[in-house]
Amino acid sequence: MLLDNTLVLSSEQAVTASAASTNSIDQVKAGDAYGALWLVVKVNVSFATLTSLTIGIQTDSASNFSNAVTLASSGAIAAADLTADSIVCCMRLPAGCKRYVRAYYSVGGSNATAGKVTAFLTAMPPIGHD
Repeated sequence: MLLDNTLVLSSEQAVTASAASTNSIDQVKAGDAYGALWLVVKVNVSFATLTSLTIGIQTDSASNFSNAVTLASSGAIAAADLTADSIVCCMRLPAGCKRYVRAYYSVGGSNATAGKVTAFLTAMPPIGHD
């Protein structure tokens, strides 16, 4: 899959505790999108010791996300499903986005001792996901 670097939120980001994506997107700088965008999250390194991971799409009008609003959430993804090379989240970017957008990873149970993800926005979600 060809990725636009300006739409990458996490690139093999280690997620051992609840945290925001390494990158956020400034929609003013990203340009105009005429079609729907999708958040896709792929596990690069299998997760260990946590119970679940929830992935949210957050937005704010400030780049520091001081008043972040979660627009959509994956729901809890069980640890058994957080295996290397699996796509664990594919959700449409919802209406209501402000200037800045990021992903937020919420760890359920104990903090993870391993686990990395890559997350990005795309106009073409992977086949088999909707």
